[in-house]
Amino acid sequence: MKLSHFQFNLPTELLAEYPAENRDESRLMVIDRAKKTIEHKTFKDIINYFDDGDVMIMNNTKVFPARLYGNKEKTGARIEVFLLRELNAEQRLWDVLVDPARKIRIGNKLYFGDDDSLVAEVIDNTTSRGRTLRFLYDGSYDEFRNKLTELGETPIPKYITREVTPEDEERYQTIYAKVEGAVAAPTAGLHFSRHLMKRLEIKGVDFAEVTLHVGLGTFNPVEVEDLSKHKMDSEELIIKQEACDIVNNAITQKKRICCVGTTSMRAIESSVSSARTMNPFEGWTNKFIYPPYDFSIANCMITNFHTPKSTLLMMISAFCGHDLMKKAYEEAIKEKYKFYSYGDAMLII
Repeated sequence: MKLSHFQFNLPTELLAEYPAENRDESRLMVIDRAKKTIEHKTFKDIINYFDDGDVMIMNNTKVFPARLYGNKEKTGARIEVFLLRELNAEQRLWDVLVDPARKIRIGNKLYFGDDDSLVAEVIDNTTSRGRTLRFLYDGSYDEFRNKLTELGETPIPKYITREVTPEDEERYQTIYAKVEGAVAAPTAGLHFSRHLMKRLEIKGVDFAEVTLHVGLGTFNPVEVEDLSKHKMDSEELIIKQEACDIVNNAITQKKRICCVGTTSMRAIESSVSSARTMNPFEGWTNKFIYPPYDFSIANCMITNFHTPKSTLLMMISAFCGHDLMKKAYEEAIKEKYKFYSYGDAMLII
């Protein structure tokens, strides 16, 4: 498979600027790989595809308010700082992206907040837009983190052209988000409401939680025609024994095991044993799944509609089958499904 196999024309009006009014009432396309059929449903209809003992694997990462706006010393130029990851808690070192980057050099200071209560010094260049910042703040580590939260805003994706609203703080977060560390939401999970999860639970569906802190690398466009030469950014991954027990029991019972989102799929495929069961894991993964690929654990998945040439689309192609995926995407465009983070969902069985 080559990069050009994943190009398609996506009308701009299909990019979801806002989420559906109710989480579980977005549209749902259901693809049956064996029958090669495509059905159109509403997300809450998902309950009809699962039974007692089936398992859903969810990514419980929590998005933190990663986008800050500061002013450059002397010139006062407004600079966007996107927090990627903390490098050293004690020294308050962070890996960030800055925009516009051409103005930001080593030694520059940036001031945040109306009262300039938070200052950062640029101590390294990492990529064309990447910098390492050392934050200077008079207060404890907890007070410093609270300050970041107070000054930061919800990092909704760049394609959304409107201003961030208070609603985004709640809606760009899954209802089961627990472990803070992501700079982007695991968006397939955004469709689950508390009511729907309760109904699934009553039906006997089990939930296994993994934690994969989604970084911006997930969304980096692939720029090499030969997919084997693309390198994924590493993301932090934690899989506990409890989740493994739930999933491995379902494998033994030959139940339906559903990954909620591409991040959950990357998580479990990063920790497979030689016996094709799930192992506990704590560390980093740069797993890149593209066709052809032999999936070990999940036999169905929930996902959103993805960008042309993205690693996410490549995983869907590997799981769904390339021709069926292409047919589904053509249908989605024709039927005006909404794409990307706040868009509609797909269930592949």
